[in-house]
Amino acid sequence: MIVPRTSRKEILSKLRKKVASRIPIFIASAGSGLVASLLEKAGADCINTFSGARLRANGMGTMSMLWPILDSNKQTFDYTREDIMPAIKGDAFICACINANDPLKDMRWFLDDLKRIGVFSVSNIGPSVSYVDKDSEIYRVLTKSGITLDNEIEMLKLAKEMDMVSIGLAFNIEDSLRMVEEAQPDIFCFHAGTTKGGLKGYDSGETIEQTAARTEEANQMLRKIKPDLMLIAHGAAMENPTDAQYMLDHTSVDGIWTGSSTERIPIEKAVYATAKEFADLRFPKR
Repeated sequence: MIVPRTSRKEILSKLRKKVASRIPIFIASAGSGLVASLLEKAGADCINTFSGARLRANGMGTMSMLWPILDSNKQTFDYTREDIMPAIKGDAFICACINANDPLKDMRWFLDDLKRIGVFSVSNIGPSVSYVDKDSEIYRVLTKSGITLDNEIEMLKLAKEMDMVSIGLAFNIEDSLRMVEEAQPDIFCFHAGTTKGGLKGYDSGETIEQTAARTEEANQMLRKIKPDLMLIAHGAAMENPTDAQYMLDHTSVDGIWTGSSTERIPIEKAVYATAKEFADLRFPKR
């Protein structure tokens, strides 16, 4: 198996052509090689790998990655190298969503290793301290212990210096503004919240109209900081293609990012429906 290679220049050129042609950028997460190959075949521009996707593939929720049940960066690196890279043909590029707050890894060394296996893009979502509510005690304890957004910003800045595509992500406007202002990422996604739907989704009660309004509020501020920033929509009430089309119709985003919507939820539905048909089979009456 020879894993295809790309470059920062090639990735950005393809994405900017899509933006200029008014064709939405399509980013999607994969927790297995099968899902990655299907996403690429369907037309995904970017396939994200991160511990949350890998845990989803095992039937857990994305937020499971916030607990110390694994080395997030090691799991992301290992399954990206062994499961994802050999499964793709090179039409989509891989973005590794990594933990920039990992106290056991030097980020320059880790980014070098990712490039060595063919990954030329990184994001700060795996996991991000921006997940945690700022008015919570756990947030104050985490930041006091050195788990900070600063480390995520520095990682994204370093990625660009190392000729990688940087994809920033944050869950609130305050963190979004800081990240774009300081890290100047190539792509940014305002994460509207955990995607609803399926067995493990979380429904906050927010409508797609509200998700779009919150996303656009952030986008308008972010474009003033970096006019050429490619903006992506993700999460909350954006559960299916109809919801995603609403986001494209009612916000200024350049594309969409799916996780559970093209990974966990379709697998749940298809496997259950097919398995139920088999389980309901009976011997003929004699």
